[in-house]
Amino acid sequence: MRVEELGSNALMFVGDVHESVATAFLDGDDVLLVDALGSMEDAHWLHHVLCRDMGKTVRIVAATHFMSDHIAGLSLFPEALTIANRHHRHAFLSQNKPVDAFYREPQVVFDGGMTLRWGQNELRFLHNPGKTMDHVSVDVPTADLVCAGDNIVGNIVYLSKADPAQIRTAIDRMRQFGRRTVIGGHMGRFPSAVLDNAIHYLDRLQAAVIRIRADAIRADATPHAVHERIAAIPIEACLAPRVEPTGFEREWHQHNLAAIVAQSVFALDAEIALREDRA
Repeated sequence: MRVEELGSNALMFVGDVHESVATAFLDGDDVLLVDALGSMEDAHWLHHVLCRDMGKTVRIVAATHFMSDHIAGLSLFPEALTIANRHHRHAFLSQNKPVDAFYREPQVVFDGGMTLRWGQNELRFLHNPGKTMDHVSVDVPTADLVCAGDNIVGNIVYLSKADPAQIRTAIDRMRQFGRRTVIGGHMGRFPSAVLDNAIHYLDRLQAAVIRIRADAIRADATPHAVHERIAAIPIEACLAPRVEPTGFEREWHQHNLAAIVAQSVFALDAEIALREDRA
């Protein structure tokens, strides 16, 4: 577990479980939290540092998305106002392993967006569906950063049950903010180039899968043969130039390959590509 300063009146906490991230914005002794880590142990550490060591009070907890690995600490701040997008239940129920004990009904829900002034910082909450339908990007121009949630996972993306085209659109919207620092939902902080790197990964992965599926259709290959080729796509073939994969990114690349096989991700794109070739 680690804490990093992001500048004046902003701190980043990275937990051990899933390397989940929480971002704290300070207004004197009051705190607005974006996300609340991925386990109770990590959340208790966050509470200890903020409330006991620093003497702060968490007044608001806002979620980039309502999945269990980002909301574990909600119950530790019972007096805090909770904020989420209106589609938060859809995200919670769609995850593979929801932890019902972490769920807390948000007191404020919103649709398109809203802006909060918190001390010296202005936080712009934008509904930006990608990885989940409820995803929120938190643009903080006063700190020159954006909280991306799980619309990126380091220099890659995690497809899970999402529409890849929607993830790409969400990342493009964050690029338009032009912030120098991007706070991921996992791993920590990154320079702005991470958004370009994530799109590069997504595009290269999609192209590789479409090529495999198109070749299989032409050769009448068995599903097993297709699945084996997809499972063998190396992360290095998808990464942007000069990007070295971390262990965390390697792990989630493998999850992507499993999801592509299980859910026939990019099958529609392959069919469209073949249709265009025949036209």
